[in-house]
Amino acid sequence: MQERYSPSDVEQAAHQNWDARDAYRVTENAKNPDGSPKPKFYACSMLPYPSGKLHMGHVRNYTINDMMARQLRMRGYNVLMPMGWDAFGMPAENAAIKSQVPPAKWTYDNIAYMKKQMKSMGLAIDWSREMCACDPEYYKWNQWLFLKMLEKGIAYRKTQVVNWDPVDNTVLANEQVIDGRGWRSGATVEKREIPGYYLRITDYAEELLQQVQNGLPGWPERVRLMQENWIGKSEGVRFAFTHDIHDSSGALIQDGRMYVFTTRADTIMGVTFCAVAPEHPLATHAAQSNPALAAFIEACKQGGTTEAELATREKEGMPTGLSVTHPLTGMPVDVWVGNYVLMTYGDGAVMGVPGHDERDFAFARKYGLPIVDVIGIEGKAYSTEQWQDWYGDKQQGRTINSGKYDGLSTRQAVDAVAADLAAIGLGEKQTTYRLRDWGISRQRYWGTPIPIIHCPDCGPVPVPEQDLPVVLPDDLIPDGTGNPLAKNEGFLACACPKCGKAARRETDTMDTFVDSSWYFMRYTSPGNGNAMVDERNDYWMPMDQYIGGIEHAVLHLLYARFWTRVMRDLGLVKFDEPFTRLLCQGMVLNHIYFRKNAQGGIEYFWPEEVENIVDAKGAIVGAKLLSDGSQVNYGGIGTMSKSKNNGVDPQSLIDAMGADTARLFVMFASPPEQTLEWSASGVEGANRYLRRLWAFCHARQAAISAGVRSDANWAQASEAARTLRLEVHTLLKVADYDYQRIQYNTVVSTSMKMLNALESADLDASNPADQRALAETTSILLRILYPIVPHITWQLWLNLGYEAVHGDMLDAAWPAVDEQALMTDEIELVLQVNGKLRGALRVASDAARGQIEQAAAAHESVARFLEGRTPKRIIVVPGKLVNVVG
Repeated sequence: MQERYSPSDVEQAAHQNWDARDAYRVTENAKNPDGSPKPKFYACSMLPYPSGKLHMGHVRNYTINDMMARQLRMRGYNVLMPMGWDAFGMPAENAAIKSQVPPAKWTYDNIAYMKKQMKSMGLAIDWSREMCACDPEYYKWNQWLFLKMLEKGIAYRKTQVVNWDPVDNTVLANEQVIDGRGWRSGATVEKREIPGYYLRITDYAEELLQQVQNGLPGWPERVRLMQENWIGKSEGVRFAFTHDIHDSSGALIQDGRMYVFTTRADTIMGVTFCAVAPEHPLATHAAQSNPALAAFIEACKQGGTTEAELATREKEGMPTGLSVTHPLTGMPVDVWVGNYVLMTYGDGAVMGVPGHDERDFAFARKYGLPIVDVIGIEGKAYSTEQWQDWYGDKQQGRTINSGKYDGLSTRQAVDAVAADLAAIGLGEKQTTYRLRDWGISRQRYWGTPIPIIHCPDCGPVPVPEQDLPVVLPDDLIPDGTGNPLAKNEGFLACACPKCGKAARRETDTMDTFVDSSWYFMRYTSPGNGNAMVDERNDYWMPMDQYIGGIEHAVLHLLYARFWTRVMRDLGLVKFDEPFTRLLCQGMVLNHIYFRKNAQGGIEYFWPEEVENIVDAKGAIVGAKLLSDGSQVNYGGIGTMSKSKNNGVDPQSLIDAMGADTARLFVMFASPPEQTLEWSASGVEGANRYLRRLWAFCHARQAAISAGVRSDANWAQASEAARTLRLEVHTLLKVADYDYQRIQYNTVVSTSMKMLNALESADLDASNPADQRALAETTSILLRILYPIVPHITWQLWLNLGYEAVHGDMLDAAWPAVDEQALMTDEIELVLQVNGKLRGALRVASDAARGQIEQAAAAHESVARFLEGRTPKRIIVVPGKLVNVVG
């Protein structure tokens, strides 16, 4: 065993051994040596996008997964830890535009490098199950299930409102619209209606919601709440304002009914206007004879289409000159076009009740519309001058100025209004959801081709199953002027499967959330070219532990839950929920340093380029450059980012100090669910601890190796050996508990206490029983640490002779607490006098109550604090304390 710890040598040797043995290949239905089945455990990290390099967030995520997988394998589980690549998407197209290489080449080059980095981390990944979203053998099944959903009516085609960049001639995601302009071209973004494909996730809304509310006990509460809010169940009334407005052909628009949905039907008598979306048929009709309104509607089409963006946008409107009839009063209600109303939500129209809705109140004040108070609270005076929160109260108020409904509570009024609307055939109670059907069409090249053929005679025709996959050309280079598939005749030209005539392929590709909605099931059924999943999926799923960032807590998880249910209903799987437990690891943070340049731009500096300036309390208040002493601003702690020059390259750390140092630091610095603040001194401390561990094992190698083979009786061990065993087995109990609750940071601190105990133990190196105690306790420390730092512990296990007796570290049995080691000849009890702590009392571990009482009465602290008085009573709490009352 070499004297000094060399991470590169140790880790290279470990990797060679593991690779040669194919140590992490997993099979279904694994057996124990006695033939009994091993319990299965499927632990999976959210698959990464192959951006080029791993970041510290990846290191943290995968180390959490790796610790879990390794520890459970030692405990006798058949553990699956796979890995794949979320390889489709816009970043590859953007990189292709910039570098003029096909997205496929950029993607696969990045995968090769990142896979190499993962292997250097020593992750226990079964690479035989690797999947890649841009592999036709994978996305073939995206296409296949899409066709099945099309057959069942779950998938359908309709027009959709999108963000359109008129310069790049492409659809933009909402996050690519910045201040109303395209992120790349800077052109003013337009709203356009184009056809696209949707999946009926709303058909599953109630089931998805019920499971979130009543199940998923292994999920964080905040994630369940986020899912619940996104689904957004609302119970209210859908009703119609009638009208007599005809289109240019003389037909009654929407059969003379403009429907709205409200959760506040109790305020229906306070309606003073209605607002419709810019795309609403009434708005379109009114604009035909009103150029100013037409121009306003066109202006509304610029900007993003999300609820979040509309919520922050300045509320603007314009009257249409049309009116509809209030269903209960018969009075006319003016119709406005509002830029805050979405056609894709509800019926594209809302009732305006400015007296009791803050948005409507502001809108009415801006445009001088009437405000009517129809909800009163005793002791509160209403004013139309300024909004007050109680105006929107649903609990205390009662209806006023509402005719027959006066004096009713919210619930009573809603019921009464709903009943009256139903009686005249204009409304009914209804449950709605914020959740909308999932639009999967993307006008992008780098994604799963939608398997549809457009025939001039037959219309859209599904690609026959036997012709799947529709293969995406992998040699195209986007140039930023639209989807290159639309210009590629080799892809476009085809024959109609129905009539055989010349036809064209669909050029839209699928949303990349499709790829990530079921990849974890493909891990279970690798290599099957004839089925999406097979019986191996029944063995592994549902997944026992899913690990990933909180940023995926809504859409990815929701879509995966929906996709699983579709597969269930098609008979492909036998479960409802894909993930039994969920862990959302915290982000990795680092300090941010910057200053503005003369042009107003921001220049960022790496933390190693500056020296901090601190105040009297040690808080950072600024910094100065090491190069020239000039001052820079301190931006606080933020998520690691290349753009802010505060990231840390894991590969540089691995090359300098080893993967085990990186793993140990990210596990020790913070509990897995909390954010982790980067610390160079913390990294050095982790490395120093590993060097200590190595030095200890090197110094005690002979005694440990002898103890590994010793069967000496524990009764012959010295007092120091018994004390060491007591301390280490006590700490093992703590580590066991922390592994179970995934508090890996405290596992590290427990291991440090073990090493301290081992280093300070004054053992008799010539006593076989002491040698055995040293070997046993050292083996416990190595096994506790192995899931965190597998390379150094594997090498030490080998060097110290454990492998020859107990087998390879990968499958060494998890250490069991020896209850005999926890038994001592003496115990220490807390000593109280009249309820106050006055010291400690050591007694024999098997001392009778009378003996404990005698020892307590004779204790010098009792005599001193009772001032010679005889104790009146002595209270003994076995194993804990003695309280002398006098």
